[in-house]
Amino acid sequence: MSDLITVQGVVLSAMSVGDYDKRIVLLTRERGKIAVFAKGARRQNSSFMAAANPFVFGNFTLFEGRSSYNLNQVSVTHHFVELAGEQPGIYYGYYFLELADYFGHEGTDEREMMNLLYVTVKALLNKNISNRLVRCIYELRTMAVQGLMPELLNCAACGRELAEKEELFFSQEVHGIIGKECLGKVSDTRHLSPAARYAMIYIVSAPMGKLYTFTVTEEVLGELEYHIHRYVYQNTDKKFKSLDILEMMC
Repeated sequence: MSDLITVQGVVLSAMSVGDYDKRIVLLTRERGKIAVFAKGARRQNSSFMAAANPFVFGNFTLFEGRSSYNLNQVSVTHHFVELAGEQPGIYYGYYFLELADYFGHEGTDEREMMNLLYVTVKALLNKNISNRLVRCIYELRTMAVQGLMPELLNCAACGRELAEKEELFFSQEVHGIIGKECLGKVSDTRHLSPAARYAMIYIVSAPMGKLYTFTVTEEVLGELEYHIHRYVYQNTDKKFKSLDILEMMC
């Protein structure tokens, strides 16, 4: 016998099943990442038609069966349809969903990733912050949420507390910053400016609502892109299709 449950979540992806149905992947606060069948979602008069799409946030009432979930009702809170008209913003968004899907697991509390996705999608619609910076912020904060935050306060090679103004370097090998005296201990270092370090510390520690309230110079943005994109690459083992499309466009 099936039981009804209601979860708060966001649609990460949707795919057609048969002639009229969809299979959606939800990131939820209560159940983690789950797959849900939305029967009839492709029919013109279906109440699920608008809700069974990526970027939809809402409360989803589900039939919990023995081996699957089936959508019974949905109350949409945000759907971000305006993102569809943003180029290349929509592809940044798809990449962010794909990265959340990569780290998502069933049975975990995903409220922090849900909140991060929400403020990030809103940031993609904010003309005052570049999509390139949004990507850097989202990637690094995701690493922090997933327990993969790089060492930014102490030397990742020797553990010494680093001064604010001293010359610093970032190493993918030891997952963080190192001081000049430890350069001989690692082989992949690159200079990290005080401004870039400060931005990275802010990204991993700022309240979620304040995450997208700053900008950086083009020079600092270039540093962030170099270090953060490579850090994500080193800590994931998947080729993200949406990222391939995004990088071809940009």
